[in-house]
Amino acid sequence: MGHRALVAYERPDDTYNLHYTHWGGCNLRLKHRITEATPFGEEYDGSREIYEELGTAASTYIPEEHRHKQTEVRLEPTAVGVTIEEALADHLDFHMHEAFYIVTREFQVTAFRTFWLGFHTEATSVEESPSHGHGVICTVRWYDGEPVGDGSLRGWFAGAKEVTAELIDRDVFSEVQATTFLVERLLGKRHTDAETYVRRADTDESRWYPSHYSATPRYRTN
Repeated sequence: MGHRALVAYERPDDTYNLHYTHWGGCNLRLKHRITEATPFGEEYDGSREIYEELGTAASTYIPEEHRHKQTEVRLEPTAVGVTIEEALADHLDFHMHEAFYIVTREFQVTAFRTFWLGFHTEATSVEESPSHGHGVICTVRWYDGEPVGDGSLRGWFAGAKEVTAELIDRDVFSEVQATTFLVERLLGKRHTDAETYVRRADTDESRWYPSHYSATPRYRTN
């Protein structure tokens, strides 16, 4: 099955290239594996040159000999020159991708855990929920190189989602009300220093929360 994730590499023009990784969501492992010497998560001849060339590329093309190579992060990008907001709206699959990484030009790596807000896998009365543009990403706390509380938060979210889905099936909540309820509970459960982004397809809302719930968002569209 894998632990799929998406990695956004900053370009000199402040846009990003997106790359897929099949196992990068496992324990947020790429947080410390992506470095200047290993831009795609592991040693590979020519990886630094590929990374630099992609920094100004106008397409996702890479030479044939580098395609389909088994590296931690796939060498061939899925998209080039997109903004973070475009990545989160159109490219990150909150249902499939377990994590999202942002890598600066200085190779500072920020790891986000993803939380899908769709209910059709839990609520029998919900026919289909969008997987793109409908979820939450949230940083985790790190100690001694390990993510702290990551597993417990994911477990809590899965349980809370099942309970909330039951309330939809019982007509206690509409799907929009249930999503609002779940998001507010998740924002309350995260650690106080977490940076969180919420994007909802049902209300066309997107918002960054730099730290705790009452903080002023740095980005929003309606």
